[in-house]
Amino acid sequence: MIIIADGGSTKTNWCLVTEEGKKVYFNTEGYNPYFSSTEYIIQSLNESLPTDLEKNLITEVNYYGAGCSTPEMRKIVEEAMKVVFTGAKVNIGHDLLAAARALLGNTEGFAAILGTGTNTCIYDGKEVVHNIDSGAYILGDEGSGCYIGKKLLTDYLRGYMPEPVRALFWETYKLTPDDINEQVYTQPRANRFCASFSKFVYDNNVHIEYSRNLVRTSFEDFFRNLVTHYPDYQKYTFNCIGSVGYNFRNVLEEVVTENGMVVGNIIRSPIDNLVKYHLELAPSSL
Repeated sequence: MIIIADGGSTKTNWCLVTEEGKKVYFNTEGYNPYFSSTEYIIQSLNESLPTDLEKNLITEVNYYGAGCSTPEMRKIVEEAMKVVFTGAKVNIGHDLLAAARALLGNTEGFAAILGTGTNTCIYDGKEVVHNIDSGAYILGDEGSGCYIGKKLLTDYLRGYMPEPVRALFWETYKLTPDDINEQVYTQPRANRFCASFSKFVYDNNVHIEYSRNLVRTSFEDFFRNLVTHYPDYQKYTFNCIGSVGYNFRNVLEEVVTENGMVVGNIIRSPIDNLVKYHLELAPSSL
């Protein structure tokens, strides 16, 4: 039996493929090694994995995760997986590679992630060959849920929100400026906290123009600071994975077209296509 997993900073989607080819899906929290230690990942997995999962019978784990971009970061996750899945061969890859393989298979092209965080790349059909650093949630991550959430929180703190939006925000969260600053600057996982407010932007129907402009300017920043810096970027179709890109795809498609790219695949999660990739294009031993 093998496991294929796609881990973002907030959530990990898992698929167990049995010897008979049956697929079993389940979720845990996300494990970004920049924020989660080996010990934390082990504890969380032991508490979160399905109780009927026979971990000792897993022969291979293919885990793609946010933050797994360097050997040092991959080692943090790999050591945890080896403790939990004691008999398995463990392969750790970056979530950007998962996105590219899920979106493009064995075909070269452009792939992006727009979820809690942001990432982009050029993919040659096998590996990521060009990646502009997103800067993560403090320095960059334009277009992400965290970026949109930060813009919303900044407007709230500075009094820039239209009054109906401000009233709804207070009614929904009851957060004071001090509460927000404490969460962002003194509590762990500030990126998740900020990203959680992208749902408010998506759900807000009291001032649609405000929400739409917030999202549009975020995507415009994403293109201006990241996408347009890839050489000949307009020769590729725009392919994207992630809840933010998917939920706000109507606005995203407008910005894509305005920047001279053709819209390709925009999907919420890579897990189904990633499982297909491993079973059909890069088959493993079940």
